Amino acid sequence: MSPDVSCRNSMIDGTGGGVYDGGMAHPLVEEAMKKAAVAWVAVAGAPARLLWCLPLDGALCLVSGPGEQEAPGLATADQALVTLRGDHGGRIVTWPAQVRRLDPQSEQWAEVAPQLAGKRLNASGDAAAVVARWAAECVITTLTPAGDPVEAGPTLPAGSLAEPTRDTPARRRTRRPFRLHRVRPPR
Repeated sequence: MSPDVSCRNSMIDGTGGGVYDGGMAHPLVEEAMKKAAVAWVAVAGAPARLLWCLPLDGALCLVSGPGEQEAPGLATADQALVTLRGDHGGRIVTWPAQVRRLDPQSEQWAEVAPQLAGKRLNASGDAAAVVARWAAECVITTLTPAGDPVEAGPTLPAGSLAEPTRDTPARRRTRRPFRLHRVRPPR
């Protein structure tokens, strides 16, 4: 049996395997990561949050902090669960990830931060200014596959996983429409 087939079979039948062939992640996880622009990330049993990310060198890189996306607990976590979607827009895989915070003085920061800044939509200032602000205020985190997919293929839930809307400062009560005159019912 080829390595790819045995990896897929171990995921489906639950026999394990984790990281494959010289440190490479599961093929489904690798393929989903290559196409990822957003990921649902759950930390320490909290509900998953949708975060924009950049796939880079077998990991997902993301930025969080003031003025950026909120990711409570991610900067201090060691592990997280990551859910990715497929081409059709639905979830295809959930996998455990090792969380690593990048040091702003490291070589990896110097490599990753400008690439993330280039992908950042609606950033105020140029890429260099954004990277400098991130170094002072924010956290860049990498999520690296750390085992077999938790959910994939036949183990994905069949029903809806929709949840009620979470409280946020961006949410407000809908105002009633303004009326110039009183509308009378037809006779």
